[in-house]
Amino acid sequence: MSPAVDNAILEALGLDASATTMRSHGGSGFASTFKLSTTVDGQPTHYFVKTGRGADAEVMFKGEHASLNAIADAVPNFCPRAYAHGAMRSAADTFFLVTDFLELLSTSSSSSSSPSLAAKLAQLHTTPAPIPPGHDSPVFGFPVPTCCGATVQDNTWCASWPDFYANHRLRSILRASAENHGKDAALADAVEKVAERVVPRLLGSTTTGAASGETSRPVVVHGDLWSGNHARGRFASRGGGGGDVEEVVYDPSAVYGHAEYELGIMRMFGGFGREFWEEYHRLVPKAEPQDEWEDRVSLYELYHHLNHFAMFGGGYRGSAMGIMKRLITKYAG
Repeated sequence: MSPAVDNAILEALGLDASATTMRSHGGSGFASTFKLSTTVDGQPTHYFVKTGRGADAEVMFKGEHASLNAIADAVPNFCPRAYAHGAMRSAADTFFLVTDFLELLSTSSSSSSSPSLAAKLAQLHTTPAPIPPGHDSPVFGFPVPTCCGATVQDNTWCASWPDFYANHRLRSILRASAENHGKDAALADAVEKVAERVVPRLLGSTTTGAASGETSRPVVVHGDLWSGNHARGRFASRGGGGGDVEEVVYDPSAVYGHAEYELGIMRMFGGFGREFWEEYHRLVPKAEPQDEWEDRVSLYELYHHLNHFAMFGGGYRGSAMGIMKRLITKYAG
């Protein structure tokens, strides 16, 4: 039996309950997912709906709503646009997110090495992020907290990218790891050495000041772009589908940051082929100094190993320690 559509969703979208249905669709590790179908101006219209319980779901959906629209504003048709989020009325402490409905193609037709994916990501990574209200110049961060997996990320505005990465990613995820798995002196010592010595050495003075150059200006990054958050599909929200096949990304954890930050998780899990990287780097050349590019990407990959350790434990601690020992020996020895 299909669930009734919550009145809060109907009102947020301005829909007629008598012409609207919702049924289970797909799956998510952190939410229940549905396809909402209705008729608007005589046209079949579809939305994708996520629901979840608790304060974490509220934070997650608010962050995803803002992340999707930040990406969609920078590169149209690169991700679903979000239309509403909030508290449901029919269930206590339960929240929802409504986005475009994507008709995804089969895995066999969804290669991650497509140049059009590289072109869209390059456009995202070369489009300056907007200047937030209350600021006179670009800053690093994001208007709201976001979630990378189950981890809530503090995106407080910061004029310095190295400071943002050291404080709001590395030191922050170390605290989350301690909360979940207990204090770990060796891990804490390594993270602090990387934050204090390696980050300034590798990321330099990447502030948003005029002297820092265009490469330091913040751009919108997806923030959790492993290959499972990319596919090929059609935006089927209005008119019942049938639109152009697009390279699309979803489940973002966006931040106004350095474009190279994106590459850490992309390399961690792989899935992006040689053609993709050749096209991407033709459009977004490796920043100088190019001979340190691999190490900068490793530094960004480190955050995701630490985040996975915070969430899941296990061998991610060892992989994080391996990255840190190599970087500390090379840049802080």
